[in-house]
Amino acid sequence: MKTELYDTNAVKDMIVSGRHLLVAGDEAALGDLPQGSWIGGTIPYFMANQGGVCTKDQIFVTPLPENVSSVQCMVYDEKNINQVYSDAPDHGFSIIIIPASSPTHLSFALNAPTFPNFATRPLIGWISGVHLGDLGKIAPKVFDGTQGKALPNGAVVLHVGLPADKLVDIGIINIFEQGEGDTITFPESGFSAKDALVNGRKINFAKYLTDNGVDTKLPLVADLYGAMVNTSFQGVDMTKNQVDFYAPVFAGVEYKIAKPVGEYVKDFRALVPQGVGSNLVFSCNCILNYLYAELEGKKTGDFIGPITFGEIAYQLLNQTLAYITIEDVR
Repeated sequence: MKTELYDTNAVKDMIVSGRHLLVAGDEAALGDLPQGSWIGGTIPYFMANQGGVCTKDQIFVTPLPENVSSVQCMVYDEKNINQVYSDAPDHGFSIIIIPASSPTHLSFALNAPTFPNFATRPLIGWISGVHLGDLGKIAPKVFDGTQGKALPNGAVVLHVGLPADKLVDIGIINIFEQGEGDTITFPESGFSAKDALVNGRKINFAKYLTDNGVDTKLPLVADLYGAMVNTSFQGVDMTKNQVDFYAPVFAGVEYKIAKPVGEYVKDFRALVPQGVGSNLVFSCNCILNYLYAELEGKKTGDFIGPITFGEIAYQLLNQTLAYITIEDVR
């Protein structure tokens, strides 16, 4: 069984056979699946073997490796999502899906770095979404396949144990890096901002972006201990003098507008570690990369999976590809 798009009947057969699955697709398709060892999230955009594609008629399936030692499905909400790292297996990894803009999404995004045992155990996953034409009309959902339930709020998680001779690694591929422009900090953490400190000077951030003609397809980038972490712009509202983001900015963290990129696919391939494809278990890429880089019909090497409203590699990310590999301990 390969990671790929399948028709609904084929996915039903996989579930009935007892396979542990991670699935993504349209709400109607996921709602037609039987109970079993699976979790899922709504999205109609995918990076498939044939390239980027949008479809509501097929379901993207990522089967877990057959040699996992244990699989436990758990459901969290904004009240107990802080336990997600502590509940993870001592040797293994966890896969998480959260609906976009839900209370659980907001809590995880803002607070994950403060949760007990943050980043001590591998956590990978994504934020579910909807077709862009349905924004504001249909709420994203996640599915607990073990109970056959669709949830507009909550986090569905598969905690996966592995044999001792297996090694897990989570990676990100981010084609963006900090530009050479102004240093930007924010007085408060959140998904929106009115004021910012630009080179130490307080200024309305919406006015700053507008007056300077900033291309908001380029994210804010923070250098967090050598890792480039993006925060993407959702919108600039001059009537409210407010800037909205797809992930939170954090108070006191230094951001810069990203450098412009050249050719997305070429730049992306240059950052792919050698040999990663043979050990790849799961990957996801951002809807903004899909849109801005016009990835429909284009391939990103061995990385196939859902195109998401946010990526999770320990914490929430934007405009990034996140992936997990499993290999034998040497």
